[in-house]
Amino acid sequence: MTSSTLSSSLPSGRTALLVCTAAVLSLAVAMGIGRFAFTPLFPLMVRDGLLDSEAGALLAASNYLGYLVGAMLASRLSLRAETLLALGLAGTVAVTAAIGWTASLPAWAVLRFLAGVLSAWTLVATSTWGLGWLAAAGRAHLAGLMFAGVGLGIAAAGLFCLALAGSAISSQAMWVDLALLAAVAVILPLAASRRLPVPAPAAAAPAPDAASRTSAVRTGGLIACYTLFGFGYILPATYLPALARQLVDDPANFGWAWPVFGLAAALSTVLVSWRLHKANRLKVWAGAHVVMAAGVLLPALWVSLAGVVVAALLVGGTFMVITMVGMQEARHRVHGNAAAILGRMTAGFAFGQLMGPVVSGAIGYLTAHSPAALHTALTLAAAGLILSAIWLWREASHSTLIKEHP
Repeated sequence: MTSSTLSSSLPSGRTALLVCTAAVLSLAVAMGIGRFAFTPLFPLMVRDGLLDSEAGALLAASNYLGYLVGAMLASRLSLRAETLLALGLAGTVAVTAAIGWTASLPAWAVLRFLAGVLSAWTLVATSTWGLGWLAAAGRAHLAGLMFAGVGLGIAAAGLFCLALAGSAISSQAMWVDLALLAAVAVILPLAASRRLPVPAPAAAAPAPDAASRTSAVRTGGLIACYTLFGFGYILPATYLPALARQLVDDPANFGWAWPVFGLAAALSTVLVSWRLHKANRLKVWAGAHVVMAAGVLLPALWVSLAGVVVAALLVGGTFMVITMVGMQEARHRVHGNAAAILGRMTAGFAFGQLMGPVVSGAIGYLTAHSPAALHTALTLAAAGLILSAIWLWREASHSTLIKEHP
């Protein structure tokens, strides 16, 4: 049975609801558990004597590298989105469980690398599948609900760790328990994507004219902006928790930081889709870069707990909005294989994310003064976000002029 036949067998509203629910669960598992659960679990692994700061940095870098490799592979693999989605989700469950079944640092490094690969595959596949079906059902404005899955997954993983942190359960057992929860959560996405493969175009796409070829070429600018987003995001995401630990003595306060961050990320995509679904995507993207730039710069200018909280809200409240509108805009600009461009976008983010600590470390090596080096790196990250915001705004204005004066 073809996807067009399936879409006609379900009312568009029911199709959109099924797709949104499945995509939320898919992203919650792949990103909230597979990619980001290490953040709230790391202090518990340190508590259990399994890791130290250097080992934690190694596992984080391994995951970043895996995310980059996974994104690059996703743009080149000749696999249907639903197949890539199934591999990503099933693999995430297996890798998450395997982390709890071993206490070997080299094995953990390999597993965190694989977790990065699988989370990139799932993000690309879910975006391709989910956005395709929402567009086919005439419910593209519901993308905010779909991408809220990342924030909800982050919040759920954080609350899970917070609830069990004071118990006798070891951090290794928590990894296995999270894998069991993930195994239940992936049932619906796997069934839904199998029943509803990516919808085929309503008609064969015509040969691209000069305008569409120019539009395809301009995806390079989108990828560059998305790369600068990855570079700008990772520095405060890495630095803010460490600064908070210096400013607050009570470790219990840190337990709530990750759930709050996740809920802010989830609400941001829903609110933007609700209030700005008719706004120009590039202008929304540009505005989000400006807000994130403010959050990146704030810790260097205002060293206090209030400054950290505000910075976390500014960064956390925009990173999934940028992901959502960036994926939507990239998919809108290409004809044919949307997974390829979404894979390249994700690879750009992963490269920027990987370069953030490298650049910060290089500046620290040259200056031999860690605080000044970090402030310089944060300033560079904010500058990149501002410059990319200017390009996005000008691109939006240029696109508007073309529409008005073809």
